[in-house]
Amino acid sequence: MNKGQLLILTFLLGSFFAFSQKMKTEKPDYKIIEKEISKEKSEFYYPKLLSRYINSDSTMTLKEKRYLYYGYSFQEAYSPYGTSNFSDSLSVLFKKEQLLNKEDLNKMIKFSDSVLVEYPFDLRAMNYQLYAFKKLGKKSEFDKKINQIRIIIDAILSSGDGLKMETAFYVIYISHEYDLLDILGFEFGGEQSLIEHYDYLKLAKNPQKIDGFYFDISPSLNSLNDMLK
Repeated sequence: MNKGQLLILTFLLGSFFAFSQKMKTEKPDYKIIEKEISKEKSEFYYPKLLSRYINSDSTMTLKEKRYLYYGYSFQEAYSPYGTSNFSDSLSVLFKKEQLLNKEDLNKMIKFSDSVLVEYPFDLRAMNYQLYAFKKLGKKSEFDKKINQIRIIIDAILSSGDGLKMETAFYVIYISHEYDLLDILGFEFGGEQSLIEHYDYLKLAKNPQKIDGFYFDISPSLNSLNDMLK
């Protein structure tokens, strides 16, 4: 299996999420989000939001999606620079030259599930699952995974347009910067710059003539600073 077989799914998702680029954008207010998700009686109480996400609740409002995604940065399990041991197992399958059989595909789903237990917003693990579900004809599981990805991407795209620092995309994982490029149909241009608490990714030449995107990565940097204390 080669990379193109998996990446085609993210490019297909690009057209699926195109409408999201037209939504009204607003920066996440981390202080308000942290306060609301800690209230047990709040509609944004974090355990409730996370449970709905895991169950692929398609009725979540955009505000709930935002509180879910950005609120995860305040959870004890949040580890923006960590990786799952099961990611290595997925890589081994990914690098197989021969076509994956049914056993391989089921392993891919199993390993991805293990990654998602530790990192519930790992878009790359979800992409592996999309591929496996599609190959195995598991439409219901495929659709549920699509909805989970949509929850994450809607939250990110609602934060800005990425065209300048003032309207940057807000992400809680560095990997989501590159994932978003794939999903929107852009290619990384090979240059990355850290400007204060913003990441700037240069884009390869594209029809939209966009030079690059800005990403606010405050949660990741705050987590790193706490680790270094």
